[in-house]
Amino acid sequence: MLKDFVPRLYQETIFNTCTQYNTLVVLPTGLGKTNVFLMATAFRLQQHPESKVLLLGPTRPLIKQYYDVFLKHLHITAAEMAIFTGHVKPETREELWKKARIIFSTPQGLENDIINKRISFEYVSLLGIDEAHRAVGNYSYVWLAKQYLEKATYPRLVAMTASPGADLEHIQEVCTNLGIEEVEVRTDHDSDVQPYIQEVKVQWQEVYLPDEIVQLRKCFQLACAQKAEEIKKLGFAPAVPLEKASRRDLLGFQGQLHAELGQGDRSPELLKAVSLMAEIMKLQHALELTETQGVATLAKYLKNLEEEAKTTKVKATQNVVVDSYFRMAVAKCDVLLSQEKEHPKREELKRLVSEGVAANPAGKFIIFSQYRDSVTQIVHELNKLPAVKAKAFVGQANRKENGLSQKEQLVLLDEFRQGAFNVLVSSSVGEEGLDIPAVDTVIFYEPVPSAIRHIQRRGRTARHDKGNVIVLVTKNTRDEAYRWSAVHKERRMHRLLGELRGKLKTGRPVQQTLLCDERPMKVYADFREKGTGIIKELLALGADVRLEQLDVGDYIASSRVGIEYKSVGDFVQSIIDGRLLPQLRGLKDTFERPLVIIEGAEDIYTVRNMHPHAIQGMLATIAVSFGIPMLFTRTNKETAQIIATIARREQEENNAPPSLHAKKPLSIPELQEYVVSALPGVGSGLAKPLLQEFRTIKNLVNAPEEQLIKVHNIGSTKAKGIREILDMEYNEESFIQK
Repeated sequence: MLKDFVPRLYQETIFNTCTQYNTLVVLPTGLGKTNVFLMATAFRLQQHPESKVLLLGPTRPLIKQYYDVFLKHLHITAAEMAIFTGHVKPETREELWKKARIIFSTPQGLENDIINKRISFEYVSLLGIDEAHRAVGNYSYVWLAKQYLEKATYPRLVAMTASPGADLEHIQEVCTNLGIEEVEVRTDHDSDVQPYIQEVKVQWQEVYLPDEIVQLRKCFQLACAQKAEEIKKLGFAPAVPLEKASRRDLLGFQGQLHAELGQGDRSPELLKAVSLMAEIMKLQHALELTETQGVATLAKYLKNLEEEAKTTKVKATQNVVVDSYFRMAVAKCDVLLSQEKEHPKREELKRLVSEGVAANPAGKFIIFSQYRDSVTQIVHELNKLPAVKAKAFVGQANRKENGLSQKEQLVLLDEFRQGAFNVLVSSSVGEEGLDIPAVDTVIFYEPVPSAIRHIQRRGRTARHDKGNVIVLVTKNTRDEAYRWSAVHKERRMHRLLGELRGKLKTGRPVQQTLLCDERPMKVYADFREKGTGIIKELLALGADVRLEQLDVGDYIASSRVGIEYKSVGDFVQSIIDGRLLPQLRGLKDTFERPLVIIEGAEDIYTVRNMHPHAIQGMLATIAVSFGIPMLFTRTNKETAQIIATIARREQEENNAPPSLHAKKPLSIPELQEYVVSALPGVGSGLAKPLLQEFRTIKNLVNAPEEQLIKVHNIGSTKAKGIREILDMEYNEESFIQK
């Protein structure tokens, strides 16, 4: 099935392993991981002609690249392949799935297709997972791989990455989550790979902060030190002194404080320490921008903090902006901005690009920066240089920032590939999978402490020819710590991979946990709940989950049971914004057995700035006024188990399958009001006064007009109409003739 393609020896060796085992393929960037999967695809389709092949990638640009490679090197028509992204309607994906033999997809939308049973893994003979280092935690790869290995008739999985992680736990988690049985590793030093490795010259370009920026940095350092001392006086001592702590240490200590809150400690000292740590984290971010980015980027962050403080109720933000050292820093930053003083990296970057373009006018450059604001500033400055045309490559827009859609990203990459501009300034979105063959130089605006990201950035050059990598490092700042962190982590990663090579056996036994062997329980879930993780856990428990737009509640477990699901934070927020009471009324009016589930490990009294009495009052209202039970869970898994247990009991013991149009049975008073409300001119408003007056429907039916008129708002006309309809003989034929 292959065409215009001659595999390299190491690719054939890796391919041979992939035919026999679920394999993790670790190859340096540019050495053809996709081509290994191409060979595996041809093999599996020949072995199982009626099957399908699915290749997953994290972004739309990557998906398009896979499609182009397969169209070029596989004897297959475009009609037999399909691209699935969020831009393709679910109904269209369902139809394409039926016709296509090879599907390229992003993972998130595919989750919904599996949940809604629009597609099935049953006849997929090969699943590919690119950028496999993402397969940790709750990322979509994890759940999809598990579903595939359980549901496919002939499962085989090939995962691919250039950098699986720098510690054994991370690598082991990736392998376990993907059911990996063998690892195929190649490094730059392996003899069968070395002939194809292009020379990469790595240069660490050092700069020094000028005195003005050093003084600006000092303001933030003094502010942090002052707040760290306050925390110490409150009786909280971190393992590493806060003034010397790394970001990881700070986050760890902040997590410890929040854990104590979660255990119910609401002492004034702890609450104050938590607030102070939040202030320190904001100041640390300002410090990082000062040391590694630039004055303009820092100024924007400080201004955003000041604007936020005017409207927010968060004490940490309010306290930071009135801090005397912070105010001093703002003043110094404004002066530097007015004087057009910038971080020395900015001038060094302009020098490097100018010299590079002069030496090679046809050359291409990629510049990576950690922050989107810095990307914008860099593009603005570089476009002032002769012979330089720079464009920004950033992720999609969010609530706070503008961005590029994935379609715009593809267009921009095509323009760069064709030489429409010569400098691509990218945020982290460009670190994975860009197929740009002729990039001569990659410049890191700052070192990154992650081995994975360092390798991904560096791999954008020297794919087909030698290349240069330049990393800008500010001396005596966190840049230096990040530099050595990445270097040591990469060395450790290669050592671990060498130890794992050929020794890993982590394939999981394939089994499916069903709570009901003969007939899976059915659960209706509101389509807005698809991102909670509960849906995936329900499916893992064997539930038949149907995503629908529910008018009331979030889950329907039976014709009687409707469930309103809230995270701890959302529960408190729904009290604040007034959503909760209408939701509870709807639940009570619709279901015979309403239920509220509140999920989270946090202390319900600390997640928002709300008085405990208000929360306690609402809990009492739910339990007493509405008579609705509440269950508290800690995780998505626990919540799903509760819902599944209820659904199973209801549907097996009470034979009560769920209904989208559930309506709880009316009580006797409600039925009486319903009957009386049907009388002419009565309605629901007058039904209750009439019943209160006559006590029974029988007394009401026998009452003369004179007695009916005595009821408030029942005049002679309404009384006459009621008596007329009650006394008139029923005649269906005369009604039809009329």
